[in-house]
Amino acid sequence: MFGVLASQKIIYKKPLKIFQKFDITLKLEGSDEKWVYHRQTFEQNGQVCAIGFTKAGFWKNKKTQDMREIIKNSDSEYQLRTPSAEVISLFESDYETIKTSNKDI
Repeated sequence: MFGVLASQKIIYKKPLKIFQKFDITLKLEGSDEKWVYHRQTFEQNGQVCAIGFTKAGFWKNKKTQDMREIIKNSDSEYQLRTPSAEVISLFESDYETIKTSNKDI
C-alpha cells in the first residue's frame, strides 16, 4: 500500500516572498470512503498569502483503499467527519478535466 496525492489546489491572495519564512497551518477537513481532504493556510508576516487544498488516499493493487478504516485504525478516538460541500466541489471536475484533455500533454 502506498500514499497518493490525487489532486491539489492553491489559491493565492498575495505572493509568498522567496527566501522569507512563512507559516503553514494544516487542517484536516474530513474524509470519505476513498479520500482524505486537508486545508493548508500559508501565512507570512501575520497575513494569509495562500490557501491550499489536497485530496489524498492510499492505493493497493491499483485500487483506492477504505480511508475511513485506515483513519480508524490509526486513531481509534478520531471522530470521522465528512468534508464540507465547499471542499468537495473544488475537486468535482478533476476526472472530467483529465478525461477530456489532449492526450499529447
